[in-house]
Amino acid sequence: MTQPSKHIAVTDAVTLGNDLPFVLQSGPCQIESREHALTLAREISAICAGLGIPYIFKASFDKANRSSLSGRRGVGLSRGLAILAEIRDTVGCPVLTDVHTEAQCRPVAEVVDMLQIPAFLCRQTDFVLAVGEAAAEYGRTINVKKGQFLAPWDMANVVVKLESTGCTRMALVERGVTFGYGNLVVDPRSLYEMARTGYPVVMDATHAVQMPGALGNASGGKREYAPVIARAAVGVGVAGLFMEVHDDPDNAASDGPNSLRLDTLQMLLSELLALDQVRKGTHGPH
Repeated sequence: MTQPSKHIAVTDAVTLGNDLPFVLQSGPCQIESREHALTLAREISAICAGLGIPYIFKASFDKANRSSLSGRRGVGLSRGLAILAEIRDTVGCPVLTDVHTEAQCRPVAEVVDMLQIPAFLCRQTDFVLAVGEAAAEYGRTINVKKGQFLAPWDMANVVVKLESTGCTRMALVERGVTFGYGNLVVDPRSLYEMARTGYPVVMDATHAVQMPGALGNASGGKREYAPVIARAAVGVGVAGLFMEVHDDPDNAASDGPNSLRLDTLQMLLSELLALDQVRKGTHGPH
């Protein structure tokens, strides 16, 4: 990308910038149990540490947008925040989670390093303002996903809403656009367009290969295409990659069909790191 990029510090050790080495946001789609979340956080963190990739653990305490009423929602707010706090304190990585209601914003901001605005809610003005106010109050960073129904330049309006709250620490996340029924496509030009805001851009490589509602009462997905999307995004030049990872994705509580297998992560990250170094220069950003 040729546009100037803000450098957004998530913590003292992790900074997002389109011209900086990419940051990985990764974990299971939802917190299934304390033990499972801690295990994945430790294993992904160790892989990233070995490769020198900055890492943010991501998992949701509640999946409020499930396809069916019977879909597993997660462990809930109180238990989920306790688990995220333990991961941050014991594994030593920043943590990221979704918020779904205005009432959740401040309790979540008290605990996590990054609050995520889900794609379906990025146009809900009162909700977006509540997230921005909480993030500004607690000095947190926001991950705001571009809705599947938005053009990339429409995200400039979301940025203005967040900035109006005093929040200037955010990353904009691409996750594809609706193309017909039960399918998403990614236009790499959207990464360039969203970078025109000046804020870091993150590519959500696993949700981009989701097939919403494709299984009738659940979403499907094509996880084999996630590395393709990730390679393309790194080639364009992004601040971060969002990739959901699971040790047993075929039996995951949520988004299994589009989640990467844990045992494939190190090889993929090694390849992406090499591409990122070629794109941005091995001796630092340019």
